[in-house]
Amino acid sequence: MAFASSMSPSYSLPNLSSNPNKGLAAVNKIQPFSILPRHPLFRLAPSSQAQEINSSKLNPFASVASADLLLDEAIEKVQLPKGETWSIHKFGGTCVGTSERIRNVANIVVKDESERKLVVVSAMSKVTDMMYDLIHKAQARDEAYITALDAVLEKHEATALDLLEGGELSGFLARLHQDINNLKAMLRAIYIAGHATESFSDFVVGHGELWSSQLLAAVVRKIGVECTAMDTREVLIVNPTGSNQVDPDYLESSQRLENWYSKNPSDTIVATGFIASTPQNIPTTLKRDGSDFSAAIMAALFRARQLTIWTDVDGVYSADPRKVSEAVILKNLSYQEAWEMSYFGANVLHPRTIIPVMKYDIPIVIRNIFNLSASGTTICRPAGFENEEGNLESPVKGFATIDNLALVNVEGTGMAGVPGTASAIFQAVKDVGANVIMISQASSEHSVCFAVPEDEVKAVAAALESRFRQALDAGRLSQIAVIPNCSILAAVGQKMASTPGVSATLFNALAKANINVRAIAQGCSEYNITVVLKREDCIKALRAVHSRFYLSRTTIAMGIIGPGLIGGTLLDQLRDQAAVLKENFNIDLRVMGISGSKTMLLSDTGIDLSEWRDIQKEKGEKADIQKFVQQVQGNHFIPNTVIVDCTADSFIARHYHDWLRRGIHVITPNKKANSGPLEQYLKLRTLQRQSYTHYFYEATVGAGLPIISTLQGLLETGDKISRIEGIFSGTLSYIFNNFVGDRSFSEVVKEAKEAGYTEPDPRDDLSGTDVARKL
Repeated sequence: MAFASSMSPSYSLPNLSSNPNKGLAAVNKIQPFSILPRHPLFRLAPSSQAQEINSSKLNPFASVASADLLLDEAIEKVQLPKGETWSIHKFGGTCVGTSERIRNVANIVVKDESERKLVVVSAMSKVTDMMYDLIHKAQARDEAYITALDAVLEKHEATALDLLEGGELSGFLARLHQDINNLKAMLRAIYIAGHATESFSDFVVGHGELWSSQLLAAVVRKIGVECTAMDTREVLIVNPTGSNQVDPDYLESSQRLENWYSKNPSDTIVATGFIASTPQNIPTTLKRDGSDFSAAIMAALFRARQLTIWTDVDGVYSADPRKVSEAVILKNLSYQEAWEMSYFGANVLHPRTIIPVMKYDIPIVIRNIFNLSASGTTICRPAGFENEEGNLESPVKGFATIDNLALVNVEGTGMAGVPGTASAIFQAVKDVGANVIMISQASSEHSVCFAVPEDEVKAVAAALESRFRQALDAGRLSQIAVIPNCSILAAVGQKMASTPGVSATLFNALAKANINVRAIAQGCSEYNITVVLKREDCIKALRAVHSRFYLSRTTIAMGIIGPGLIGGTLLDQLRDQAAVLKENFNIDLRVMGISGSKTMLLSDTGIDLSEWRDIQKEKGEKADIQKFVQQVQGNHFIPNTVIVDCTADSFIARHYHDWLRRGIHVITPNKKANSGPLEQYLKLRTLQRQSYTHYFYEATVGAGLPIISTLQGLLETGDKISRIEGIFSGTLSYIFNNFVGDRSFSEVVKEAKEAGYTEPDPRDDLSGTDVARKL
């Protein structure tokens, strides 16, 4: 049995026995014939060069030198149609997910005014998953793979019928049906054997890119622009590495590209992403983020003017917008910054995508296909980055996090000055196949700690205990400790290297947010600062540092308790002064909650103070002090939290200890907390110092006049207080000054209360209790 496709490599299948073992042996013997006729130019890179590339697989940047050598040699020996006339576009699966989106992509391509264009496309949205599902079902001998393949056929048929007509339609459908027939035979072989080799899987999966590229090229031609579809398996040659990745063979790829272009000259090319071939012409893929990698390789081979990667976001954010609601789009990133952020989990680019374009200073532009008005993010050499919107003159460009980590600490006095200890530690880690994310070691050599994925830490700990059992028993090592439930927070920025005080600013922000740092690492290049935190603190820490570098110098979340006369007046003052505070003093106050005794109003972004009374009546919910505090402190991106207690309630005052302990600043005119037992007051002051918070109570005396702060200043500068004289109750002074003529005492007291002079309970003034509390 044999099958072939004009767009796909030819295969020959032997008769397969119904015996699964014989079937498996037969499938393993299947080898693809040549994708292309052999040509004198089609020669492989020397094996020594291939080994040189493979030897650097552990560090993609280490392979730049050898890869660049091959690329330079290829460009010298082969005259490619290269240079500034070419622009490269890459569209992901979401961008070509429907017929309407394919039309949109075609229009973008046609409107590009570049002299020559090459477009790299992924499979239509969800198609790659569908293709992998076919393989899994066939391997499991589940005949549902047949109906699943029919669904793939129907999806592409429906798309073609909506997009194409005439000869373009009939031509595409003929190729599609031929490919589907070939896949049926291939999947049947896998079904019989119960197994698929990697090359078989890559062959099947790669059809999604073939079909999407053919569809897009046909739509571009329908618009009236000459366009050619390229099967990159005919051009891109890669060598597998031992880390389940591939290295491009630039020399062979350049030669094949020259040959392909001589037969298919076109100023507009639509190429398949993700797929390539081995030097033996066996279909393979470029693995994770393969389409981006394909586009970057093509950009380097053509020496293109620019590589534009189209996605569904406006660009690269300063932090994950799902965790930090006020993350901003970065206008520019350097190659190194993009590399660092992608390593630490930011959704930028896979690090290897940057290597091919970095050699030739080809900018990468990340743009949103659904928002063409957004300029996106440009990744290039660090020039002209100053004072641009989106950078805010911050030396830190962005923040990224990695979750689900564990910290391993190897500690002991016997480690100091002993050569090879670190090597032995990490050799043991390597032997169990664990990935080390971060390493930190004190200069005393007393301990080494490193972070690994949490699902690998058990094997790592066992390996280390086995390797160092003798040292542990002898006491040269005191412990091998595992700290679970950790996360990494990384701050990335190339300008950090030339800006003093960045680390201090970062750690100051973490301290103010009451975040404890468990480990720290920073390379001498100063491109990133890495800290290890408790997982539960990670989002709060991310918001704290982002706020410090990207928001106003002091951004404060505020909760107001007691929106009566005092609290209501405060809210009105905040409304009137908000713009002045932000513009003149760089203070951004955001009221996240207002709570009375019965109802409260909460917000994630800040309450509109121009209508807070009406909003509270319409949207207020039942008052709950615990929920109120949690909302004000924890459910937003602002690390600085203040609660202003405008009540005279002892129940509220009893919560001050907890608030200070949690890192919340407290401001209050409530005398109840300070006028009780001395131990209670001293505990408040101790908690305030330990948690690096403020506890302000100036308004408890003198109706807010600066009496307490003045006395404190006098004492701190060496003065001593001999006596204090004055009228200690403004309320009593008002009452007795107005208790004249035929007015009743109760009438005057009522008038004082309505004017706001008395305590909420006037009996506190009349009995002298308020005076006692002040003193």
